[in-house]
Amino acid sequence: MAIDRKEIATSYLIAPDTLANGLTRRLSGVSQDGLEAELRVVEERPLTIFVNGAEIVTAMTIGDYPEFLALGFLYNQGMLRSYSEVERIDFDEELETVVVRTKAETDFEKKLGKKIRTSGCAIGTVFGDMYEMVQGRSLPEAEVRTSWMYRLAHMINRTPSLYLEAGAIHGTVLCRRDLPLVYMEDVGRHNAVDKVAGWMLSEGVPAGDKLLYTTGRLTSEMVLKTAMMGIPALISRSGFTAWGVELAREIGLTLIGRLRGKRYFCLSGAHRLVRDADPDDIPPEDRKHRRKSSIGD
Repeated sequence: MAIDRKEIATSYLIAPDTLANGLTRRLSGVSQDGLEAELRVVEERPLTIFVNGAEIVTAMTIGDYPEFLALGFLYNQGMLRSYSEVERIDFDEELETVVVRTKAETDFEKKLGKKIRTSGCAIGTVFGDMYEMVQGRSLPEAEVRTSWMYRLAHMINRTPSLYLEAGAIHGTVLCRRDLPLVYMEDVGRHNAVDKVAGWMLSEGVPAGDKLLYTTGRLTSEMVLKTAMMGIPALISRSGFTAWGVELAREIGLTLIGRLRGKRYFCLSGAHRLVRDADPDDIPPEDRKHRRKSSIGD
């Protein structure tokens, strides 16, 4: 399963830009030896999303791909159903705002009002709306080959990222079979998945033959967002929450966690799994390529 850096770099349509300005900064402090040291840390800044003239939500984000984040958030909350509804998107870097203008008026602005969205939690009533919207929704019966999972984990784990440079960040990767396509990072795992959703919406990318890989926990919110996007399988190196598993089973989503080396657990949707790889043939992870989440949750 040897994969070189050139193959990794050419497989992505969008990959983390570890050298991009403004996503991290160097801060001075003191190390365990009592000596002055510098540490690279990720930025966290507010981004306020408007629909037409109404302020919908303020998200804490690292600041890249604001238009995709706004589109994906609105789509995953059911406020947009297709990109054809969008008339224009305006991002103001100085004011830290994104305004999504739609061709027709909506009633979601009055329904939501202003809500502050932290880097780790869902938004109460919006979460309830998401749950209602996925009720009765059927996901495609696409297969999930274990050989794809192992290769994806091997490639993604070796991809240069802000996580490996600075930590304190989550990643979400849109994949087709064993190829990672779009790799987004953010301080909140829901922001990262919303960026992926926004890219898919703007590019008209179908979801039925895709897999979603996340570096974070498999929570109820991640399950609901994956289902809203129409993606049939969600995979993670990290662990599960019980409610996330319950929702995945109810929705019919394939949920695979703790994918580390040859090990994994599938707690929902195992009927999609095609075991075409012998786990004994999968080499152990090289310690230098392990992410923090490979050690524990």
